[in-house]
Amino acid sequence: MDNPRPQKVAVVDEVRERLSSANGALLTEYRGLGVGELARLRRSLRDAGGEYKIYKNTLVRFAVRDLGLDIEALLVGPTAIAFVETDAAGVAKALRDFARTNPGLVIKGGLLGAKVLTATDASALADLPSRDQLLAQLAGTIAAPLQSFAGLLQALPRNLAYGLQALIDKQGGVPDAPPELATVEAPTQDAQTPEASTPEAEADAAPSPDAGEAPVETEPAPEPQEEQ
Repeated sequence: MDNPRPQKVAVVDEVRERLSSANGALLTEYRGLGVGELARLRRSLRDAGGEYKIYKNTLVRFAVRDLGLDIEALLVGPTAIAFVETDAAGVAKALRDFARTNPGLVIKGGLLGAKVLTATDASALADLPSRDQLLAQLAGTIAAPLQSFAGLLQALPRNLAYGLQALIDKQGGVPDAPPELATVEAPTQDAQTPEASTPEAEADAAPSPDAGEAPVETEPAPEPQEEQ
């Protein structure tokens, strides 16, 4: 196949850049859809985080060859690409819901990253929860343990009080304090320190040197005799 003309090179570059930067891409056939239906489809996809663009199959082939993507088998019939910017499941769901009332829209397959999706894969992707639903479920999963933990903290003092009261009732009331913890009266000043002694008192208390000894009898001195 010949290279595209210079005026079409910009379109090939655009398709290549969009396929490289998008989170995914879903290829559709839009046979029989009018301008009004396509406008409504673009609005619903924009709300879901996607963008719907119509290209010629020959130009898309040049882009996917440059990227090494094996999706040329899907480029049959009038093809439009729904580029996924944020939520692949949401874009697939929007396409499926639109196709239910507009049979001219057919999802042929696509890409999710570098993985090639068949029409069955794209239908299964539409059955997955959307990004917002997954975030809501994640938030609920995180919040539930936190709420339970908060309730546990709130009930802990009350349950502790009930447990202590039950233990007291089981033991027959508050036990008396053990003897070793009883209050001991401090000794009085008289019992703590003996009265200080003074030298006078010590002298009074000291025994006399003569105490306990019998008195010694002495003979009277002889009278002097007269000279004869």
